[in-house]
Amino acid sequence: MYSLKEGEMFVKTSRKVIKHYLETKEIIFPEEIKKYEEKRGVFTTIKNFRTKDLRGCIGFPFPIYPLWKALVLSSISAATEDPRFEPMKIEELNECTIEINILSEPEIIKVENPEDYPKHIEIGKHGIIVQYGIYSGLLLPEVAVENNWDEYTFLSYTCLKAGLPPDSWIKLPIKIYRFTSQIFQEIEPEGEVIEIKLK
Repeated sequence: MYSLKEGEMFVKTSRKVIKHYLETKEIIFPEEIKKYEEKRGVFTTIKNFRTKDLRGCIGFPFPIYPLWKALVLSSISAATEDPRFEPMKIEELNECTIEINILSEPEIIKVENPEDYPKHIEIGKHGIIVQYGIYSGLLLPEVAVENNWDEYTFLSYTCLKAGLPPDSWIKLPIKIYRFTSQIFQEIEPEGEVIEIKLK
């Protein structure tokens, strides 16, 4: 678990590296985060502050990079490489808030009967990753809470995110992982950073 002070640094670092990249097209790795050598999954979410609309969300589900590197790369990717949006322009940055999700290591859910998957997912605690061949999709824990979904709906929408039919978690031999997440978020652009508790 990371402290609020550390979470504040993660969010401020994210904004700093996004701003620098949008201005110069250079990727920087600030010294203050390089002590976070542990490998962690990280997602950066950018939203328009006024409308609350998503502006970009990209990250690394699995702990393949040290936290410091995953934070920087996911931040820049969320701002410039989310295929759902045009790359962000520098003037947009002050209109957006930044949120950082730091993920636990995903844990595969093993069941004999696929209909038992929902029993192993707790809304407000778990996010889900679905994998089947070349298809893969992830939804963060907050998505189910924000949309008031139950476990069945959460599984179905994660399948859709992967490009699969919504009932694939019952009908196909897919892999399903669950993970938890620590969430740090600006309450306004460049403003106070808080930790979001979903439950």
